[in-house]
Amino acid sequence: MTHLTTHILDATRGAPAADVSVTLARHLPSSAAEPVAAGRTDADGRLAIGPDVLAPGTYALTFATGEYFAELGVEGFYPQVTVTFTVTDERHYHVPLLLSPFSYSTYRGS
Repeated sequence: MTHLTTHILDATRGAPAADVSVTLARHLPSSAAEPVAAGRTDADGRLAIGPDVLAPGTYALTFATGEYFAELGVEGFYPQVTVTFTVTDERHYHVPLLLSPFSYSTYRGS
């Protein structure tokens, strides 16, 4: 199983958010961010992203939410959503995003 997965649910439509661009970056001690991987959610709004194992550290998933809503012809407030989290070990990490045009939430999934 890939070390990191995500899932986006469009709460307004009550459906998965398909074909959303997602990038993964690692934050470096110098305050810079190093790109790690990129991809797009599948028809079920899911994406396995990155290497089989992430080294411990701070990472950020950035979701291109503005592009997604623009494709639907929906006005949105957030052009992108970035979720920053810490990897501490080799267990599976799941970072879901519950999305609407004017709000979002996330949590540590399983």
